[in-house]
Amino acid sequence: MPKGNKFIKGAAILGIAGIIVKILGAIYRIPLGNIIKPEGMGYYQTAYPFYQLLLTISTSGVPVAIAKLVSEKSALGDYKSAYKVFKVSLIGLFIAGVLTSGFVFFNAKSVVDSLKNPNAYYSLIALVPALFFVPIMAAFRGYFQGRQNMVPTALSQISEQLFRVILGLIITYLLLGYGIPIAAGGASFGGSIGAIAGTIAVYAIFLSKKKTINEEIRTSISKKEYSVNMIVKDLLTIAVPITIGSAIGPIMDTIDASMVLNRLQTINYSELEANELYGQLKGYAQTLINFPQVFSISIAMSLVPAISNAKARSQKKEIETLISSGIRMTLLIGLPCAFGLFVLARPIIQLLYFNNTPETITSVGEILQYLSFGVIFLTLVQALTSMLQGLGKPLIPVVNLFIGAIAKVGLTYVLTVIPSVNVKGAAISTVAAYAIASTLDIISLGILARVRFKYLDTFIKPLISSIGMAIVVKISYIGLYNILGSRLATLVSVMIGVAVYVILLIITGTITNEDLALLPKGEKLSKKLEKYKLMK
Repeated sequence: MPKGNKFIKGAAILGIAGIIVKILGAIYRIPLGNIIKPEGMGYYQTAYPFYQLLLTISTSGVPVAIAKLVSEKSALGDYKSAYKVFKVSLIGLFIAGVLTSGFVFFNAKSVVDSLKNPNAYYSLIALVPALFFVPIMAAFRGYFQGRQNMVPTALSQISEQLFRVILGLIITYLLLGYGIPIAAGGASFGGSIGAIAGTIAVYAIFLSKKKTINEEIRTSISKKEYSVNMIVKDLLTIAVPITIGSAIGPIMDTIDASMVLNRLQTINYSELEANELYGQLKGYAQTLINFPQVFSISIAMSLVPAISNAKARSQKKEIETLISSGIRMTLLIGLPCAFGLFVLARPIIQLLYFNNTPETITSVGEILQYLSFGVIFLTLVQALTSMLQGLGKPLIPVVNLFIGAIAKVGLTYVLTVIPSVNVKGAAISTVAAYAIASTLDIISLGILARVRFKYLDTFIKPLISSIGMAIVVKISYIGLYNILGSRLATLVSVMIGVAVYVILLIITGTITNEDLALLPKGEKLSKKLEKYKLMK
């Protein structure tokens, strides 16, 4: 299989798994928001950024480093060294899991007190098991991704989310009688159960592949011993910059949790009111913004080993193809999602979070409109960061994102104390941060890889198709509202939007025969479109 197709296939596998995971996540978050309301989501979302920060520190860079090193060694036929990278990493991540879970177990109360939200204690302490198991799971995922086998990661993601959803909702519901803070803790514990299930799933797959792995090691081509010290050095060289870059996002969220709550109380919101507004931002609106990331993350995860592999073989043309394809695929996802969320913000919130007051629905809808365009830049940042990592330049996206983070802190501090803006200031600052970072990443990539972008095909055509789709969606909703009611009109408008977008992509020539050939039965579809002169 050609390398470019292998990348597309890997991204597709993770994308399908990601869709399933996000659907399950919606099944989790939406009823969860209706059960514990903005108050409970505020506690839940206060704990989560700190949890994500620790998880990022202990895991984010190492799996990428594992994937990169395993991919490079495998490309050279040195499977023994590739497996040794995995073993050393597994030990290191096990130790990281012990340290981070232990830290939270003994310091949870002081952490939530410092965030000015003491009722978030149960939400944080419930995540202790997850902090132990997720690093272990990440080591196995990194190894398989380095082998460009995305199936184990996909299956473990689905297992993780399935158990999280089912048991998390059951536990939350059962604990509701003990108060909202404890019920929110039950929701968090669902994440820990999911982590255990995901770890078991990926380990079971590893055991099933062990015979093949041992055979590869037996036939391995190895010119010199890859020492433990050298492995640790190479892992840290790659992982540390990535970890720093990955930590910026959770740090930004942690700053949000503290700064937003404090700044809102400065303009006379009570602790409970500030917590509810924060829950609207992070628990409701941000959840929808995160949905498109399933596709961009899938692309990003496939790009690192694919570009690293091509770089190890000095295949400049292949690298250019991967970069162009990655950016184009990311925009084909990010642009329509952003415009769709903008024009249907309030109807979508009303559809999903129906068990909330009209005032809450209106407020969240406004927040979502501000956040919607962040989808474009956030998805781009994820893909561009992976490209730069694959090229061996992990520090560049770190610096670019740090510049964006500084801008976010400043804007959040200034905007949230304006009464008419309040929590929407945090949404505006988030969009600005990722817009700055993605712009700097594209400039850096253009200089380093000397990629000549086809601006018409990569940027303009997807933009035109997305704007056209958004106009049709808005008109459809307005026309159907009085006939079908808000909820049904929203669903029908979304379906119309998807169909219109695909048609516009074909009409504008954004989708090519080569793209369709990568899809199941794509060649037959391409011939039919050519027959009706819809595609050249």
